[in-house]
Amino acid sequence: MVLEVALIDITPGSEDAFAAAYQSAHPILATTPGCRSVRMTRGVESPSRFVLLVEWDDVEAHEKNFRGTERFTRWRAAIGPYFAQPPLVEHYTDVPPEV
Repeated sequence: MVLEVALIDITPGSEDAFAAAYQSAHPILATTPGCRSVRMTRGVESPSRFVLLVEWDDVEAHEKNFRGTERFTRWRAAIGPYFAQPPLVEHYTDVPPEV
């Protein structure tokens, strides 16, 4: 499993519109083959900053099944207009606890 973390800064004043756009577009991402879960969080101290957390089977599922398809185009068209700047997106794997 791979965790995609996207730091998303939204143009101040459009946070509620962004949240509504995310809610409408959520199924586009959540139903992508290889997507295990999707969660969006909003900053408490920085309310214009959102963090998208997506669990994927692997990086290829994200890149091939989402980023390289019309799903991504529709997703970005729905939420992209609210971005203050392009999101920072990285993938992470779990570090096992000490045994």
